[in-house]
Amino acid sequence: MNMRHFFQLTALALGLTMATPGFAQVAVGFGGVAHDASQPVEVTSDSLAIDQTSGNAVFEGDVIVVQGEMRMAAARIEVIYSETDGARTVQDVVATGGVLVTRGPDAAEGEEAHYEVLASILTMTGDVLVTQGATVISGDEMVVDMTTGMGTVDGRVRTILTPDSGQ
Repeated sequence: MNMRHFFQLTALALGLTMATPGFAQVAVGFGGVAHDASQPVEVTSDSLAIDQTSGNAVFEGDVIVVQGEMRMAAARIEVIYSETDGARTVQDVVATGGVLVTRGPDAAEGEEAHYEVLASILTMTGDVLVTQGATVISGDEMVVDMTTGMGTVDGRVRTILTPDSGQ
């Protein structure tokens, strides 16, 4: 067993030990490197609607958003803006309809995702499935700090641990 697997198993064991009965919280690393939010964002979709009063944008139909190593795909993605001192900035990105987020070799899927841009927090809900190499973790909710890549999976967490047969 290599050290990476040891730490993953230790984090899993601690999360399961400290959990409330019937529910678990498991630490998960997502993407391995800090997300660079200064990189350009490319969005592809079948349609775009813009609310002229709020400036919010709704992309629908096979939406794909790419920024650096992070990729998000969903049926619908709404970009919510906030205005401070006359400057508009992206506040939140809300994705619905079979959401898939990948970052480097890691992937997470769920029914909905909410990305808080300023805090760099990604929350996925609804039958969440996280894949990291041979490790697969499922649960009700995943919360990841996209700056550090660290996060948790909560709510009826399930994983299958496979010993590393090559070491």
